[in-house]
Amino acid sequence: MITFLICLGLLIASYFTYARYLERRFEMDPAAEVPSETLRDGVDYLPLPVWKTFLIQLLNIAGLGPIFGALLGAMYGPVAFVWITVGSIFIGALQDYASGMISLKEGGLSFPEIVGKYMGMTVRQAMRAFTLFLMILVGAVFMVGPAGILEGFTGLTQSVWVWIILVYYVLATLLPIDKIIGRFYPVFGAALFIMAFGILGVLIFGPYRIPDLSASSFGNFTANPAGLPIVPTLFITIACGAVSGFHATQSPMMARCITNQRQGRPVFFGAMISEGVIALIWAAIGMAFWNGTEGLSAALAEHGNNAAWAVDIITNTTLGKAGAFLALLGVVAAPITSGDTAFRCARLIAADFLHMEQKQLRKRLYISVPIFLVGVAITLMPFDVIWKYFAWANQVLAAICLWTVTVYLTVRRQRWIIAFLPAAFMTFIVSFYIFIAEEGLHLPYYTGLAVGTALTAAIVGVMAWYLCSVRRGRIAI
Repeated sequence: MITFLICLGLLIASYFTYARYLERRFEMDPAAEVPSETLRDGVDYLPLPVWKTFLIQLLNIAGLGPIFGALLGAMYGPVAFVWITVGSIFIGALQDYASGMISLKEGGLSFPEIVGKYMGMTVRQAMRAFTLFLMILVGAVFMVGPAGILEGFTGLTQSVWVWIILVYYVLATLLPIDKIIGRFYPVFGAALFIMAFGILGVLIFGPYRIPDLSASSFGNFTANPAGLPIVPTLFITIACGAVSGFHATQSPMMARCITNQRQGRPVFFGAMISEGVIALIWAAIGMAFWNGTEGLSAALAEHGNNAAWAVDIITNTTLGKAGAFLALLGVVAAPITSGDTAFRCARLIAADFLHMEQKQLRKRLYISVPIFLVGVAITLMPFDVIWKYFAWANQVLAAICLWTVTVYLTVRRQRWIIAFLPAAFMTFIVSFYIFIAEEGLHLPYYTGLAVGTALTAAIVGVMAWYLCSVRRGRIAI
């Protein structure tokens, strides 16, 4: 339990230390005007109280990652605690805070437009298409995932639940942000926190033993270590609980609702750290509930690595029926509340590059109808195929966002190294992974390592040249 408690303490402490450091690096100005007032339209640009923007941001970014991803990542052993903690603080929270604050300072610009401004028009066009597709993919994933969970609890078929969730998504995408999202998210957010802290209480005061990180426990305890190596697979498996490119697309939505730049710390940094805490708790209960990582791996293997089954067993056993209901609400609400904002974000991204104002419902429909048609088509694909490509594309987006943040800091003569190192690391992870993964090129491990390292070195070299050119004024931004 010592490793778990240290990691938990570091996550909480980072909000009062590293977050304040980032406020200085990103020149937080509490006296500056904000888009929610200067561009207020009553639909997307709308002032909301900070507690609401925090809960909306948390539910926007949470999805299934901090629960399902953490449980699957726990099969690797206590090393998962280290990645959740280090990743959440120095990569995930940095990315989320940076993307939110840059958008806040740039009039609420959506993520692809921010990337385009600092990385050039060619990258902007590519990112518009890539990010728009990823948002639709996320929306589709988070229709099918919760629909499958609800099928097991209600008896209604998955396809029926997909259509029910789709109707909700349409309403949440088209209506002003305070009509549905602003009203229901606080309830769902409370359920997510109650579930997490209920499990935390069980871990601390119950009969469970959380494995500690040591020389003997520092290793790969999955059932298939050769096929699921720690590097790079762990860093893809635990995505949202440590870093997720999807988050960078969500932060601009709340940048349009924040009423003061000072709120960036609780809304952007705080939401990511909260997600890291939730992931840490679920990774810990996964290891402790089955008396270690080997027991967890065996239990999940018997049930087809079904994380939803594991959540059901854990909550019913530790929290009783009331706790299990809250767990179901949290597990279902988390992906649904990411899916609806993914589609909403897709609408905003398309509206930005089409230069189409969104105050009129008619114009929101022009953009939304094609987006939903593509999303429904994607739901017809096998879920595991959609999820694998989503997980990798998600981390690619994180790498691109971190490179953009590096350029932003360079332009402002700030300490760009705090983003450069995470960007290089995530570039290596996604490059290495796609070369060895079954859904990628499936090369032998060391061949993939060599090729992935070479590609990373090339990208880092190009970005170093770009940064030097920007700093010396050869490239104007």
